[in-house]
Amino acid sequence: MSSGAISSFVKHHFRHFNAAALVDAAEAYQNHLESGGWMMATLAGAMSTAELGLSLAEMIRRGKIHAITCTGANLEEDLFNLVAHDHYERVPHYRHLTPQDEQSLLHRHMNRVTDTCIPEEEAMRRLEGALVNEWTRADRAGERLFPHEFMYRVLGSGELEKFYQIDPKDSWLAAAAEKNLPIWVPGWEDSTMGNMYSGHCITKDIKSVHTVRTGIEYMMTLAEWYTETSKEHSIGFFQIGGGIAGDFPICVVPMLHQDLRREDVPVWGYFCQISDSTTSFGSYSGAVPNEKITWGKLAAETPKYIIESDASIVAPIFFAYILGW
Repeated sequence: MSSGAISSFVKHHFRHFNAAALVDAAEAYQNHLESGGWMMATLAGAMSTAELGLSLAEMIRRGKIHAITCTGANLEEDLFNLVAHDHYERVPHYRHLTPQDEQSLLHRHMNRVTDTCIPEEEAMRRLEGALVNEWTRADRAGERLFPHEFMYRVLGSGELEKFYQIDPKDSWLAAAAEKNLPIWVPGWEDSTMGNMYSGHCITKDIKSVHTVRTGIEYMMTLAEWYTETSKEHSIGFFQIGGGIAGDFPICVVPMLHQDLRREDVPVWGYFCQISDSTTSFGSYSGAVPNEKITWGKLAAETPKYIIESDASIVAPIFFAYILGW
């Protein structure tokens, strides 16, 4: 692994506690790739609004990530940032906002995510306009596509290029589209674009609600991909945050074993989670990796790590280490 300024700093200073866990996990990640393994990354929270694309896009381009599972929010928010970056507003004093301050942001159509406000007109409505064209075209043709496939079509059409406000090399979804990277987006209907799609189905602009394919179909394609890919490559699991983005894909292995009774499918070959969730009160996001052994997701010998820290800080450093920056 080459060492640039960031990775050299990490090697010298990150020696104990969560810092050491980051180094251990990153080196095991690199070993997994060097031994021919592939890696799935999962994105929870608002990592796209945290502009993780600045490092994640290069991880995709360099073949360090081979598949992604993400929330609908992360899928769309990467494109929001691509087309409306200059219209975003930071609110560094967000902890001190009053309810009246929040109401004022609403009146200005500024949707707050922690310290960052996403502008509705420039971000959400621009993407909606491009997607409606793709949704209705597919609907009339009797086509059915997954949410990420529609996003790939929008990027490929060039319709949004006139709105680009960042270098597209910093968009992880643009990098994924270039490679036609497999993506799974469970619970996509729990997203702004999912809500808008529902509205267009209600108004009958889109005749068939099934024009956008479903989460069950996503699981079916994931089962097929995992079964075929694991014949050639051990597949690792790099989880950022928790929730459905992590729980949905990791469950494909016990499903294959316990529900389909397939005995020749290996479990995940590497596991790491970045989480700041407390391990208590039945929190799945805070469950330590060993718990996953009992569910048939990981084996006792699977290399497994948990970095208990803020993903918006840890993930870019982790990726920089892998990339040798």
